[in-house]
Amino acid sequence: MGRAYIVDDTVEVYLSKLCDQQSDNVTGLVIGQSSTQRDFILMACRTPSRDEPLVGTGKSLDKEWISEHARQVSRMLPGGLCVLGVFVIIDADAKDTLASLRQLAFAVQCLICSEHLWNSEDDEVTDCVTLHINPKSRKISCRTFDIKDPKSLAKPADWKYQSGVCSSWSTITCCLNVDLYVALLDNRTCSKSMEKCLKEGLKVWTHQIENAVCLIDGIQLPNDAELTAGQKRNVRQTHTAQLLVTPEQQHRLRDVVQQCGGGLSVRGSIHSRAYLHNNKPKAKLAERLLKRDVVSSMVTRVQMLLDELLAAEHEGKGVSRNKQGTERFCLPHRVFCPAKVTGTLCVCDHQFNDEDPSEVIDRLKEMLDIDTAAQHLDTKQEIAAEIIESGQPAEATAENVEVQKPKRNNYIGVAMATVVALLAAAVSMLNLNDV
Repeated sequence: MGRAYIVDDTVEVYLSKLCDQQSDNVTGLVIGQSSTQRDFILMACRTPSRDEPLVGTGKSLDKEWISEHARQVSRMLPGGLCVLGVFVIIDADAKDTLASLRQLAFAVQCLICSEHLWNSEDDEVTDCVTLHINPKSRKISCRTFDIKDPKSLAKPADWKYQSGVCSSWSTITCCLNVDLYVALLDNRTCSKSMEKCLKEGLKVWTHQIENAVCLIDGIQLPNDAELTAGQKRNVRQTHTAQLLVTPEQQHRLRDVVQQCGGGLSVRGSIHSRAYLHNNKPKAKLAERLLKRDVVSSMVTRVQMLLDELLAAEHEGKGVSRNKQGTERFCLPHRVFCPAKVTGTLCVCDHQFNDEDPSEVIDRLKEMLDIDTAAQHLDTKQEIAAEIIESGQPAEATAENVEVQKPKRNNYIGVAMATVVALLAAAVSMLNLNDV
């Protein structure tokens, strides 16, 4: 028997509207949460159109474009939400599109997983759903593929609509202080070299987060403890978590002496959150989803800066330094937005200090097809970072430090390879210091 997908009825309305548009070929993503017993689909979003469509593709699926959209959308999802699969609305037989959908499903998940610094657990669901919809008959063909098995064959799955799927889901929030330091090689002027060093440093930091002690509402719960035990059923609960992180001594013991050209430190506080289904959720799952949101959010923020530095390097632009040889960069803050006007489930974006809320609204519309307004954006969870004077000589004050300005309007509709303008956040400051 195949997997069962419990789908929020708002997704049915959304897909029906796309069918009514009578476009030749509409593709998109389905977003939700997996569990061992069933999967929950909470959202769907269509793939943005290219400014310049590829010539000669006809009705074939643009795997590269759709996969890049999936990666950017994945970065905008808090803990507990992920891209579970793809859909296509096309006036063709489902059997004729099955092979293309299979290739697309593998391409999407491969690109998303390439940014994960954590290892998958044995009990995790690895099925990816594909949905074929005929716009005329509205007939739905739902199939799944095991993305961990390259030879996986299509399996039938149940697609059932239901109202208020996530209305009583639990929310777990956490504020984490970050103090990450990474030594850079002597050729620090090369952004590619910096990226390699930072990725290794982030892997060590990720290991620390994975091994951190997680307290939920001040208590360390057993892994198999039911998160909502003793509470009213079908009532939304909010929990506050703490992550107690300790340095990894084993990594220090393996350190070797090497020549370094500088050091990179990231300091500040980040807000993380995760959503958890209401089908007897376990404390182990809540901890896993929250920790992955912490790591994913951190990696995204740092990657944004590296993309900016690499772009500046290609354009021949340098960054001025003070007498201490220090470069300082303010990272943007995380902004949350309700996925539905009346719902409690939120997605997120990351807003630079000099960005207008309208730019966040535009990105939410383009990436997730969400219509929202400035008053619906939650900007209170993280405070924008500021560079503060430290009593140094005038030449070294914050006002004289050149801060890299992120490029604006680099949406997927303009340049698919540029994801800097889409994500990154925190009450954080990134310092690059000469040794």
